[in-house]
Amino acid sequence: MQVRFKCSANHHRLAEYFFSTKVAPDESTREGSTSSPDSRAFMVLYTVAVMNCLFCKIIEGSIPSIEVYQDDQCYAFGDIDPKAPVHVLIVPREHIASLADAGEHHPALLGHLLWTAAKIARDKGLSKGYRTVINTGRDAGQSVDHIHVHLLGGRRLAWPPG
Repeated sequence: MQVRFKCSANHHRLAEYFFSTKVAPDESTREGSTSSPDSRAFMVLYTVAVMNCLFCKIIEGSIPSIEVYQDDQCYAFGDIDPKAPVHVLIVPREHIASLADAGEHHPALLGHLLWTAAKIARDKGLSKGYRTVINTGRDAGQSVDHIHVHLLGGRRLAWPPG
């Protein structure tokens, strides 16, 4: 059976609910359902990989982080190995492994991640400039299989970066 969840503090409760009620993925569109087609767009397969995702655990609060910003679509926190005076990771609440795995229904979410980076940069006073980076795949330096935007600033950043 496939179980769907939104990467949030409630994902374990949602998994328990779906397992106990044996709701099929298509049942959420039945009359009387509390799920809407829009809410289904934010859900992914509840798999072992997602359950073990470092960023999903940070989002749900089981791993501590230094919160910088959060809303219903994303969570931003300080990088534990900063490469600049300001180094923030902006992570969608929905588990998407990488930019290469983003679907046709993700443009608004991807745009929101960049808007959030700009908002945080303004809030942090990065008026002289900042860099946003999305590493996609191991060869590009992606170390956690959950898409995230790096926001770096607070010093002059060299080019090329790698």
